[in-house]
Amino acid sequence: MSASSGIAVSPDLTAAFADALKYTSVRFIKVSIQNESLVHELTVDAAGSFEDDLAKLQDNEILSDTVPAYVLAKLDPPSTDWTAFSYVPDHAKVRDKMLYASSRASLFKSLGSTLFTDSIYATSKADLTAEAYQAHLRHLAAPKPLSTREQEMADVRAAESGSASYEGSRTRVTHVGSGVGFKWAPEVEEAVTNLGRGDNCEIIVLTIDPETETVLLKSNSEITINELASSVPKNEPCYALLAWPQSYTSPPRREIVFIYSCPSSSPIKHRMLYSTGSGSTQRWAKELLVSTCPTVQFSARKIETSDPQELTENYIVEELGLKGSDPDTLGGNGGALSRSNDAPKTFARPKGPPRRR
Repeated sequence: MSASSGIAVSPDLTAAFADALKYTSVRFIKVSIQNESLVHELTVDAAGSFEDDLAKLQDNEILSDTVPAYVLAKLDPPSTDWTAFSYVPDHAKVRDKMLYASSRASLFKSLGSTLFTDSIYATSKADLTAEAYQAHLRHLAAPKPLSTREQEMADVRAAESGSASYEGSRTRVTHVGSGVGFKWAPEVEEAVTNLGRGDNCEIIVLTIDPETETVLLKSNSEITINELASSVPKNEPCYALLAWPQSYTSPPRREIVFIYSCPSSSPIKHRMLYSTGSGSTQRWAKELLVSTCPTVQFSARKIETSDPQELTENYIVEELGLKGSDPDTLGGNGGALSRSNDAPKTFARPKGPPRRR
């Protein structure tokens, strides 16, 4: 029973709807409100397709131009779903309009709301034609309107989650599962693979051609950790892969670090392009290195900077969260550190709150 109108479904309507669920011959069930009850008034059998049978609702003997009604419509098999038409013509009495509007929820709840997968509100018979039904379906399938800001965010999410296919120097399965659609120059894969197989401190600098959205190899060289800042471009964004033999961990290891550098003076279009592709580029590099060099140590942390000059050894140690880093003991041998063998400190019990006088 509806809390708003207090009108309940009659037993004859419940029985008629139960029979219609069993048989495919039924197309429409007309429901009206009589004597403060929702009653079964008429059943219309199927003669053609669902859209063809909608023409029957134009008959004045089925629907009046001034009297509201509910029309329960069964879709074409093999579907078992129903569509509910709430027909409340503009020329109906105000009391009838209010009564049918307030009893609609009670009707669907009593008959089984899960059976009705669609609901259409009609104010004239023109809303009950095949053309109107097709327009209704197109409206449901159309994307929801978005504000300018929402559309921009949707475009960014689509770019970040879109699939990318790697185009290397030969045809094979891509190492990348997802990305932003960047192409890869043939020499990039070779340089990254060789980086994982080396032993020295090396750096690979990658850039993106904004016109073709292709990742290019800008430079590939052996350096010391103190030469890192000068090896990264100062006036343009880039990605860098640093292979760094460091002694901050026990045991020491050669760690490969992904660096994303984007100077503040870079054009906005380039900054957006590099920012969107940084995650997928890092994943691509990691997957390629792990597949070709299983023993490689790829840092889980990514280093980002807007000023390449801050890429010092202290900065790298801090950003990677390496233990035991002490600026006063840093050496120039690519990360060697002299550690003191201090005795472990005992637990210092915190002071309690002062006593009240």
